[in-house]
Amino acid sequence: MNNQSEKGHLPIYGVGPFYGIGVILLTIAGIFMSVIGLLNSGIVHNIILVIAFITLGVLVIIGGFIVWKSAALGKGSIDGYIESNTLCTTGIYGIVRNPCYSGIVMMCTGALLIAHNLWLLILPFVFWIAMTIMLVNSEEKWLRDLYGQEYIDYCRKVNRCIPWFHGK
Repeated sequence: MNNQSEKGHLPIYGVGPFYGIGVILLTIAGIFMSVIGLLNSGIVHNIILVIAFITLGVLVIIGGFIVWKSAALGKGSIDGYIESNTLCTTGIYGIVRNPCYSGIVMMCTGALLIAHNLWLLILPFVFWIAMTIMLVNSEEKWLRDLYGQEYIDYCRKVNRCIPWFHGK
C-alpha cells in the first residue's frame, strides 16, 4: 500500500519535546556548574578568546533560531506537511532533515560558547550522539516506512543534523 493518506501520519511532535527539554536542561546544568566553580579548569581567561567565544556564541544562537523558526513557525512550518502526509524536502528541509532539533542544539551550543568553558564544549557532541540515536530509532524508521524510496533518496542528499547547502 503506497498511498500515504491511507497510512495515517506521523505524530506532530514525536520525540522532539523530550529531546529538546533534555538538551536545554543539560545546557543550563553545565552553565550553572561552570558559574558556581565546579568546572574552573576549563574556563578561558584570555580576553581575546573570551570575546571570540562570546561573539561566536551569539552568532550560533542567531543561526540556530533562524533554523528552528524556519521549521517550527509560519508558512514553512512542518505541521501542515505532517497532517497532509507530505514529505517536506524544500525550504529549510532542503538543507537539514531535522531543523527543529538542529536549531535547538545550535542555540544551546551558542549559550555554551558564551560561557567560555572548554569542558562545556563536550555537550554538543553528547547532543549530536543522542539526536542521532533517537532519530535513527524513531522518526527515521517511521519516515522510511511511510515514504520508502523517496525518503531514502532525500536522506542521501540532506544531512540529518548540520545545515548544509549541497550541490544539485
